[in-house]
Formats: sequence, structure tokens, C-alpha cells
Amino acid sequence: ANSGKRALQIAGGDTPPDLILLDVMMPEMDGFDVIARLKGDPKTAEIPVIFVTAMDGTEDEERGLDHGAVDYITKPLRPAIVRARVRTHLELKRAKAALKDENIYLEAEVARRMRQNQIIQEVSIHALARLAETRDPETGNHLRRTQGYVRTLDDALRDHPRFRDYLQPHTVELLVRSAPLHDIGKVGIPDHILLKPGRLDPDEAAQMRGHVDLGVQMVAHMIDDIGLGDDLAARMMRNIVAEHHERCDGSGYPLGLTGDRISLEARIVAVADVYDALSAVRHYKPAWDVKAYTDELRRQAAAGMIDADCVEALLADPAACEEIHDRFADPLDAPPFVDHTAFSDLML
Repeated sequence: ANSGKRALQIAGGDTPPDLILLDVMMPEMDGFDVIARLKGDPKTAEIPVIFVTAMDGTEDEERGLDHGAVDYITKPLRPAIVRARVRTHLELKRAKAALKDENIYLEAEVARRMRQNQIIQEVSIHALARLAETRDPETGNHLRRTQGYVRTLDDALRDHPRFRDYLQPHTVELLVRSAPLHDIGKVGIPDHILLKPGRLDPDEAAQMRGHVDLGVQMVAHMIDDIGLGDDLAARMMRNIVAEHHERCDGSGYPLGLTGDRISLEARIVAVADVYDALSAVRHYKPAWDVKAYTDELRRQAAAGMIDADCVEALLADPAACEEIHDRFADPLDAPPFVDHTAFSDLML
């Protein structure tokens, strides 16, 4: 090419060169202008450029390298040196292209295997959730509602100063996906306790509380079986199952954890779980009316039992909560329950 303009036309054509030897001193458009245009175009940005010039100054050489040149040859040209430099940079380019292809392949393989693991994880979670549903038909809708409330909470809290660092898109999806596991241990509770239409006696309540330990064991086996190890998904599932009945004031079970010792995901699921326990029909209780369950949620938040920010975030969007409740309504729906004092401690 006998000009910078012609060089750009050739380089941007259908068969771009593997390497460019570029003179610095040219009329109209010098070499620095040409390389700036080359590096600014994605189609030509990866073509290696060797500057060729009669100038012999360190500043000019630095300027060329700063513009993206891979080498600098001064005139008069010595053919052996030029051939050696060209050969070296063509080999480097081939090696770079091969490495790029290898990286693309590896990235695709990693993405494929991650997707496989994600599918296995999702299938395992759904299988466990369905298992719980077979024991108690009412449980299926409770899990779906709780999952919906968790997503509503995550959307409301992702810009909150206390939660925004944790509630990134990937974390939110894992949390929403894992939320239905919280009561999975109830599949190990005897029917006469799980389905009892009324208050549990102390021994029955103790057995019901054992669903947390049973759930932790089940999730641990699932994590081992699908090889999750100790990644974020595994920790989140364990935390939700193990801690969703812990209370910020230490009054929960099974460990009596307090405050931030309870994982954030468990605190979020706990609020969604309590909301559903109060607002929906259960075989042992009718639904509470809106004022009753709203007052109770705020009472528990004020008492330091459940996270106050989570409570206010959920109550701030009643339309979303009502839509979730109606979409996954229980077949046992009954008139709103007002005299709720007998059921205030039955959220097991």
C-alpha cells in the first residue's frame, strides 16, 4: 500500500493481513494516525504492527509502542533482521490465536458443566420439594408462596444498604431456588403430628421441631450426592434449612442463634415463612385477617424476633403479596380468622 488510506482499506478487507509493516513518515496520514485507526477498529485491532522508520529516537520508539506496535525496525533495513522479526511475530500471533481458541473452548466447557450442575441442583431441589408435597398436599402451595415472598423480598431489598452487597443477581437466584427446601425435614414427621388438626402437645411439638435436624441431614446427603462441596449454593441451602426457625432475639430453635449470627438468607426466608404461616389457611388454623397478621409481623419485628427491615419491605408491597397468595391459594381457604390468640405460637 502506497499510502495510509490504502493500507486501511486493505487491512479492513475480506482477507486482512497477518502482520503489517508500517512506515512512520508518510504524506497526509502518518504511521501514528494509521495505527490509531487500526487499533480502534475491532476487525483490525488484533493485527500485529511493526513500525519501520528512518528515525532513531527513543521517544519515537516509545510513542509507537504506546500506540500498540509490537516492534520497531529502523532503516536502513537489513533483510535477515526483518525476516527474523516478522517470523517471530507471526509465531507469536499463531500462538496467541491458538491460546484464544483454547480459552474459548475451556470457557464453553466450564459453562456447559456449570449448567449441568445447575440442572442437577434444580432437579434435586424440586424432587425434594415434591417429596414434601406428597406428605402434605397443603405444603406444596406453602412452598410456592414462600418462594414468591422471598423473591418479592429480594427485589425490595437489593438496593438496601444492609443487603445490597449480598443480594447480587446470582445470589438472589440461588436464594429463590433454595427457599422451597426450608421445610423439607417435615417429610420425616409422622402423619399424626404433621397433619394434626389442632394444637400439638409438648411432645408432639418437640418432634415437629425435629424437622430442622432431619432437613439438614437430607440436604447434606443431597449436597454430597451431587458433589456441590462447600460452594455458595451448598452453604445457602444448608443455612436456610438449618436456621429458618432461628429468631434474632435468640428465642428460636434449634441453636438459639441471635442477630447476624443467623445467615441473611435464613432471616429472609424466616420472614416469608412467618408471613405465610399467619396469612394462609393451615389444617390446624384458619387464615388471619390482614390487620391481624400485619400487626403480628410488626410486633415480632419490634420485639427483635424477626428482621424488621425484611418485614417492612414485604409489607410495603401488599399487591405483590396478595397476587402470590391468590395464585397459590389453598383449597382449604376459609373466612379470615380474627380471634388469633390461640395460634400465636404454632409456627413450627
